[in-house]
Amino acid sequence: MSSFCVFEMEYTGGVPAVDIIPVPFSDELYSQYERIYNECFLEMRRALGIEPYSFYSDISQLADKRDSIFLLMDGDIITGSVACLGNEIDDLIVNKLYQSKGFGRKLLMWAIAHIREQSDAPIRLTVAEWNQRAYRLYLKSGFRVVKKVKVN
Repeated sequence: MSSFCVFEMEYTGGVPAVDIIPVPFSDELYSQYERIYNECFLEMRRALGIEPYSFYSDISQLADKRDSIFLLMDGDIITGSVACLGNEIDDLIVNKLYQSKGFGRKLLMWAIAHIREQSDAPIRLTVAEWNQRAYRLYLKSGFRVVKKVKVN
């Protein structure tokens, strides 16, 4: 793995309006979730030399956070997903078939509102500098960079 930089970001704003209702993760949807997750991060993991390129390969890998994962559904299809771990937003993904349609922003706003229901603490997330599309979304949505970290 080559070294790369990540931005630690923070949101201190209020509760945004939301118009979606994600559902809690369900074991029956794991194979679809695994495929979508791995597709979303494949290009970045390859570019940054992070192996394995396809991270998820077994549902047991979700043991620590399965209760924190929420899925946005279009019928039986996962449109996107986000994990809310305390005051941290993690693994925000959008199915390739649904990208560039605003679902990432909607999931981000929902995650902020969901976390705000429990806490007024700053909401945190980390994004690779390589992922400029996500980075710009977070900046436009009220996040600010609090730290830049080099990962080896």
